[in-house]
Amino acid sequence: MGKRDELIAKYAEDLKDKCGMDPDVDLLTKVTIGCGPAIYDADAATVAASQESELETVKNNFLIKKLGLTDGPELMEGINKAMETYGMSERNKYRAVVYYMLTKHFGKEAVYG
Repeated sequence: MGKRDELIAKYAEDLKDKCGMDPDVDLLTKVTIGCGPAIYDADAATVAASQESELETVKNNFLIKKLGLTDGPELMEGINKAMETYGMSERNKYRAVVYYMLTKHFGKEAVYG
């Protein structure tokens, strides 16, 4: 099993255990691949939920550029909901897991079709 497969398994476990979700592994795999080399970098692989600039980056680079959503207050609401679902006390919020939850939240699975 390759490094990416190990990470996908870890992300699926986080979705089950920490987020209470039954992950669609096919979609999770596509979202993880979409994150590119960031998943292998300890700093880039996680989302710093307490940093406003980091949340803005998620909004602009993922929700608007990748998923094609229009900017509005519902984007930050979706991000905040994903952070709450993951658990605010959880230090390591994996980017691929957050992106997966946002993709599901906004019904944009077709982007990874």
